[in-house]
Amino acid sequence: MIRHIKFANIHNFRDLGGYATADGRSVRWQRLYRADSLGWLAGDDVERFRALRVRTVIDLRHAYETEKYGRVPDDHGLAYHNLPIEGRRWDVDVFDADQGVARFLADRYLETAEDGVENLRVALETICRADSAPVVVHCAAGKDRTGLLSALVLYLLGVSEDDIVADYALTGLATDRFIADWQARHPGAEAWTGFGQAPAEAMRLFLADLRARHGSVESYVTEKITLSPEAVAALRAHLLTDPETAHQA
Repeated sequence: MIRHIKFANIHNFRDLGGYATADGRSVRWQRLYRADSLGWLAGDDVERFRALRVRTVIDLRHAYETEKYGRVPDDHGLAYHNLPIEGRRWDVDVFDADQGVARFLADRYLETAEDGVENLRVALETICRADSAPVVVHCAAGKDRTGLLSALVLYLLGVSEDDIVADYALTGLATDRFIADWQARHPGAEAWTGFGQAPAEAMRLFLADLRARHGSVESYVTEKITLSPEAVAALRAHLLTDPETAHQA
């Protein structure tokens, strides 16, 4: 199966399927995707997107971002949820080069995990429902907000932390294109040092911080977000292969 799905104007669209879980199963393909902004869909990209037969789009951007940069085409029957999870705007002026980009990003992810609880719950509950799939989760670059939610879903499914971190870091393959697009939209301006970067250590630090604050990732999801055990069971039922067919995924 194909993880990275190529579009002309979208650089970070990929399938979250195929990852092995602790109980010997694997995440099903073509059920859950992560992406950068679907507002860039145009021309042939629209038909490529429609061919995926997506039922549900979860857009984690602020309303002002959707107004400025557009949203997924309003196709008949496509469920669209705009669920901003970022409470505090990033202040890159506080970036400390001595601590590095990974530490700065991890701190922002922890803030989002605390600020975005209500919409994270709605997003997770939506993903947990089998009739929502296939689902695409996206933000602007498909890196930070999308990376946080994707990590939580994979964690609940039983994917190893190493694979969760590696999946997050795959966004780094699109960094050069993100920078090129940004420079084209902001000629003469200079992006901050960590723009478009997805260092693996950022996700590893964030997960460690989440455990330190809440005891475990599971405790954060069940106690802070208050996602029900029934929802988690439903998530695993429709996003994981049967044990006997796991080797085919």
